[in-house]
Amino acid sequence: MEEYPLKTLEIVCLGSSLALSGLFYYIYRKKRKTVDKLNEAPQLALNDELANLLNQAPGKCLQYVIIEGAVQPIGEPLRSQFQEGTVGVIQKLVLREHKLVWNSLARTWTDSERVLHQRVNAVPFNLVGSDQALVRVLCPLEATGPDMEVIHEKFHQAIYGFTDLIGQYLSGEKPKGQLETEEMLKVGAALTGVGELILDTDRAVKLRPPADGSEYFLSTGDFEALRLEQEGQALVWRTLATACALAGMAVLLWAARRFYRRLQTKWERERLRREFERLGSGSRAASVSSSSGTAQDGEEGELEPLENACVVCLSNPRSCVLLDCGHVCCCFSCYQALPQPTCPICRQTIRRVVPLYQV
Repeated sequence: MEEYPLKTLEIVCLGSSLALSGLFYYIYRKKRKTVDKLNEAPQLALNDELANLLNQAPGKCLQYVIIEGAVQPIGEPLRSQFQEGTVGVIQKLVLREHKLVWNSLARTWTDSERVLHQRVNAVPFNLVGSDQALVRVLCPLEATGPDMEVIHEKFHQAIYGFTDLIGQYLSGEKPKGQLETEEMLKVGAALTGVGELILDTDRAVKLRPPADGSEYFLSTGDFEALRLEQEGQALVWRTLATACALAGMAVLLWAARRFYRRLQTKWERERLRREFERLGSGSRAASVSSSSGTAQDGEEGELEPLENACVVCLSNPRSCVLLDCGHVCCCFSCYQALPQPTCPICRQTIRRVVPLYQV
């Protein structure tokens, strides 16, 4: 792993940041495209002229338009199970369980919830304009929204005894109770629809999900609030994508900095090695020339051992000073071969090495 500029943890962080950045950017582009389509979509008045406008349009269809009106059921509306006299066209009943779960890392109890039961009921309905013009809303459950009004909310507290308490602490889960809610899109509520508008064969105007895959909206707020909400979501996804990309760039810069420092160390060691080799070759030449005269006196012509021989290899002259201890005890080749950067004499950590100049 020493040859690779990236470590395993850095590779994991870089890959995760790039993957998340790509995912967030993809979601941002989808949201940005939706916002652009909302800005370009025409806002039509719900009146009697709407059918004539669609009759003149190609294919009697307008692909992406904005329409506003009041909710009116087709037939019998839905009635609330908990509030007498409240009627609507979409009803959502949810039963959630709330409990405390023991977090061993934080050493505390944290709140948790899960949906035990959920049911959504809907009946066909129209949007009604100022002069009683109607637009039939198709597939309302496929649309984004609407944010329905909570008309009933009741929390049922959990009851347990001593044995239940013991079991809860052993299992790490403590039930708090169940929350029962009912949401409803009421009759007469103002609704903004964004989708594909068509004119049926019976001259009935209908709003349905766009055939090109654009997002279908039903919102209880006005169009400006819907547009600002979508722009805010797009901004959030762009911020997340930018943050992940910056995190990946920071990992790359950190790895590049460490790799550059490693190269600097390698270049410095190579420079010292060449300098030590040059000094060592000069010292060996001087030793050979000084001992050539004395070698003739011996019967075998053997050279005398070096007085300043390296304590490790005992053949090369001592050619470096180990700092901070200051010992001169080895040649540079043996210094490079040390398993640990510690002085062979005093075992002190070697901070740096300088060449030994002998005259």
